[in-house]
Amino acid sequence: MSTSVERTGTRALPGDLAMWFFILAELAVFGILILAFAVTQWLQPELFRAGRAVLDSSMGLALTLSLLTSGFFAALAVEQVRRGRAQGGAILLLAALLSACGYVVLKLQEYAHLAGLGYGLEHDTFFTLYWILTGFHFLHVLLGMVILAWMAERCRRRAYEPHACSGLESGVLYWHMVDLVWVLLFPLVYVLG
Repeated sequence: MSTSVERTGTRALPGDLAMWFFILAELAVFGILILAFAVTQWLQPELFRAGRAVLDSSMGLALTLSLLTSGFFAALAVEQVRRGRAQGGAILLLAALLSACGYVVLKLQEYAHLAGLGYGLEHDTFFTLYWILTGFHFLHVLLGMVILAWMAERCRRRAYEPHACSGLESGVLYWHMVDLVWVLLFPLVYVLG
């Protein structure tokens, strides 16, 4: 549903206000977890250095590129719908979903590899925080993929209009939050010492 602000030509924040509050709440939770990781790393630098040495930073980079590519396709989908090209938006959302599937496959491979080497949730403090942070993020990715699929189907059915697509914008905002959190997690978990 378009707002009077949009009808007059002045752009408001994209998406719904409720989604913005939800995103801020989720970012606060992630912020607390990231802070816990950083403080614990400061307290136990050798343990974290050893734990980070087990991780493959090239895998972390591949995961990052997968999510950023997905976010790029999702942003392009919104632009397509705003230009009245809902079918193009549906195709781009499916591309975003496919790229997100790449993230899931890679992350599951990494999880299986680490678990196979015995680096589970209770191995040490580094891996406890690794599993909590990345696992919590992984759940957000899975939810985001459901949202992407749902929005692609709605685009296919032409449920969004160029000036009435706040639901689409809200879903893509959520996906960008998932991207943003991973962009913070990748250097913190895989690179910085």
